Amino acid sequence: MSRVEELPDDDAHLSSTTYAKSANPVPPLPPHLASTAKMSIDEVAADLKKSPFFMTSIDDAIDEDNVEMEAIRALMYEGTRAEVAEGFREQGNEMAKAKKWADGKEFYTKGILALRVERKEEDPKGEAEDNREMTVKEVCLVNRALCHLELKNFRSCTLDCRSVLALTPTNVKAHYRLSLALLALQKLPDALFACAAGLAHHPSNSALVALHARISSQILAAEALSNKRLAEEMRQKKEAETLIAAIKLRKITTRTTEKPPDLEDASICLVPDPLALTTSTLTFPLLLLYPLHAQSDFIKAFGEEQSLSRHLEYLIPLPWDDKQEYGRNSVEAYMETKEGGLLKWGKKVPLLKVLSGGKVEVVDGLVRANVLPKARAEEWIEEMKKRKNR
Repeated sequence: MSRVEELPDDDAHLSSTTYAKSANPVPPLPPHLASTAKMSIDEVAADLKKSPFFMTSIDDAIDEDNVEMEAIRALMYEGTRAEVAEGFREQGNEMAKAKKWADGKEFYTKGILALRVERKEEDPKGEAEDNREMTVKEVCLVNRALCHLELKNFRSCTLDCRSVLALTPTNVKAHYRLSLALLALQKLPDALFACAAGLAHHPSNSALVALHARISSQILAAEALSNKRLAEEMRQKKEAETLIAAIKLRKITTRTTEKPPDLEDASICLVPDPLALTTSTLTFPLLLLYPLHAQSDFIKAFGEEQSLSRHLEYLIPLPWDDKQEYGRNSVEAYMETKEGGLLKWGKKVPLLKVLSGGKVEVVDGLVRANVLPKARAEEWIEEMKKRKNR
């Protein structure tokens, strides 16, 4: 028979310290539980009791900053629901008088919450008590709406006011504050409706009368602005249609690309009247390129009846032309055709005659022309042909 060996009682090599080193380390607690790491079991249990889910006594939350629990504790120790709510209402009134709107809102909220707690057996019951509670609730709600209004919590204000009006449709303060909140939210038709509803019950109330006039004035101003914007949109649309018709009438070819250049406020226009199809003149943004010197000039409005010589009068002499190669009578201009060729633009030829010939197209609303010294024009033309044939 085999013998079972027993470990000696003084076998200290299996101490907890040795085990901790050989086993996997214990993972750290989550951040929200880290504060309990050094607590005893009793301390953890006491801390849990402060949570409503684990609470076994109302006194467990005595140190907690909890609006609902404060209302419940007050109700248990200080009187009936109506009495407690009335006490919170009075404190809220004191805060409102001092313009401490956030504090006032909290007290009114406590008053409302106190009325939601189940009545104690010894509390009075009946219609009179119900009416008393309803009155306190209405006052707390309408006063909390004022706090929301002052704190610019306009949507919360509308909710409280509508709750009041559900209880008492004639409450003038609720109608007034609801109208103000809706006005602040720029819900003008709703604000006017709310104000008119208040005036239906209180036609001589000066505050409502003044507010109704104010809202009506803003509605008229908004309608006028909307009509102005609509008229402007219609005008712009008509101008665009007229411009397209004017370009087609002149048989000018246009094309747009996926990445047009930024011309800022320069564009093809009909002047002086954008709506006069036949009597106004087309003007074009025009880019003069000096390819031999990598320079350029931008003309914002080049009239269709104007010639290049008219603009060369103020452009030449060019500030970068140190060798004085560019003179009014010693330059030539060329435009690229749709097929990729070159078309010579006589300096005295009106722009419209070049554009309406069907050979040149206006790309992305911009006319482009190359200006060269006569003496070097052939050199540039040959270079362009070589590039085309590559």
